[in-house]
Amino acid sequence: MKPLRPSHPYLFVAPTVMVLGVFFIYPLLLAFYRSFFAWDLLTEPIYVGAAHYATLWSSGELIETLGRTLSYSLVVVAFASSLGLCFAVGLNREGTIYAFVRGAIFSAYIVSWVAVGLLWLWILDGDAGILAVALRKLGLPATAWLSDPDTALMALAGVTVWKITGYAMVIFLAGLQDVPRSLLEAAALDGAGPWARFRHVTWPLLRPTAAFVATTSLILSFQAFDIVRVMTQGGPVKATTIFVYAIYESVFMNLRVGRASALTVVFFVLLLGLTGLQLWAWRLGRRTGGETA
Repeated sequence: MKPLRPSHPYLFVAPTVMVLGVFFIYPLLLAFYRSFFAWDLLTEPIYVGAAHYATLWSSGELIETLGRTLSYSLVVVAFASSLGLCFAVGLNREGTIYAFVRGAIFSAYIVSWVAVGLLWLWILDGDAGILAVALRKLGLPATAWLSDPDTALMALAGVTVWKITGYAMVIFLAGLQDVPRSLLEAAALDGAGPWARFRHVTWPLLRPTAAFVATTSLILSFQAFDIVRVMTQGGPVKATTIFVYAIYESVFMNLRVGRASALTVVFFVLLLGLTGLQLWAWRLGRRTGGETA
């Protein structure tokens, strides 16, 4: 048996490629194939061509689901990234208290989505929830956050921000550790204040970290399912039916496998496009910033 040589690099990535092929590429191709058939899991599939895509577009379901998902994701990415950065900058210090606060913030991220959903379902309940009871004792009107179509989606977004902010904080803390202290000290000697040092030294070096946090948060928000299933079941009146839950609803509640497969394909293309656009914007901003400097 010949020993492995550097000319066999593909052998080292073969296990990862096999896993991706079996659990990602093959299911995606199968979903694309199934999207051209009408199938209820009980009878024989019937070929309908691109009828599912046409129906999704003409019925307005695709646009409505897309709008809800984008609104939810925009709030989650913007607030989770911003709060994570603020916490990271404020807690990037040595000391037991700072370590305790960092651990407390990050602990929400390691709790399961189901537990988080049950916890906040108890807090946000319009009748017996902790928040509603506290507001009534203060003489303020209690809002049915999860029962009102105008507030339900943003309530879920707020819960998601609460859960994943700790993740963003830890990633930003790692990025702050890579900022050379010599640059900050040199800027301080030149008379730059804390804000000027952050704006002109820290933030430019944190841009790759910010792009990573924003991209992963976007993907995470688009994959939200457990929190919707536990807290609202897509209601009220579909106000929280975002993409993944819409796919689940089509398959397991309406037995429309072809329609769900079409939604899956659209979902993948959309997520891929948004991620690519986000990375392109980051690279463009980095290039522009480097030329300006």
